[in-house]
Amino acid sequence: MIFRMPRLVLQQPGELCANAESVPEHLLLRPEDDSELQSVLDWFRDYPVGPLYTEAIRNAIDYVLDGGRTGRFDLLAQDVHPGERASVGAKLEYEVLRVFELPKTRPLDTIISGAPVDIKATVGDNWTIPTEAHCQLCICTQIQLAKNRHRSWLVRTHRSWLYRGKGNNDGKRGLAVDAREKWSVPLYDWQNLPVNPLRYLTDEQASLVLAKKPGQVKRLVMMFRFLEGMIIPRNVILTVGAGNDDPMRRARQARDAAAKEGLTLLCGDWVESRDQAAARNITLGPGEWIAVREDSPSSSDFQ
Repeated sequence: MIFRMPRLVLQQPGELCANAESVPEHLLLRPEDDSELQSVLDWFRDYPVGPLYTEAIRNAIDYVLDGGRTGRFDLLAQDVHPGERASVGAKLEYEVLRVFELPKTRPLDTIISGAPVDIKATVGDNWTIPTEAHCQLCICTQIQLAKNRHRSWLVRTHRSWLYRGKGNNDGKRGLAVDAREKWSVPLYDWQNLPVNPLRYLTDEQASLVLAKKPGQVKRLVMMFRFLEGMIIPRNVILTVGAGNDDPMRRARQARDAAAKEGLTLLCGDWVESRDQAAARNITLGPGEWIAVREDSPSSSDFQ
């Protein structure tokens, strides 16, 4: 049985916000009439918001999966508890503060252009807005894991626009769909979320690459062979070497073994590798690897 939130008959901008016990009496405002909201929007215009959020979400997911210790690489896998998926939002808050160099404040998460702002994220369809954030500015991020994409809105979460009732035990309430659609402002449209390259392996390939034996070097060479031409982030190397010592050293040692199979391993940490990759129209960032052959195309289909 699928539970759906009831649609609210919302109060309209220009009316007094109902049940706003924790804040002074105030009017419901359209986004264009909300000076604090507009000031926050102006602040974000100096940043590539979508790409920075992509970085923050990717780091939050990697943190929750903890691949370097657990060997996990897919947040939707059966060995990931639903509570762990939900915790991505909590970690994302700190990643957003980091990538935008914002301060951590109370009672909300941060201050942007002089306005208190709460940072919320969901891997579902709605957000839980805590009591202290009622009638405050919130950045609401939606992460669709199955579609590998995300988007964010800026909205003032008026109590009148939150689902009524007791909420959950700590007073959190969900944002009404109509309020999101009518009186929020997109910070950016859908952005693609990079897929962990290990998810492209077949079940059989993944079982070989992530097995305890043979050693790391042989399994890394297998991975590079299976994922030839695909950019491999540092976190993937750590996941393949989960529980073992110094996987990055083993990746460097894998170059000679890979060469015997006709593969050249390039790493973005080395100038020579970056130059060789650039000659193939491939951009390698710090910690990124790729396996190529001399007769392979001049650009990668997997960037």
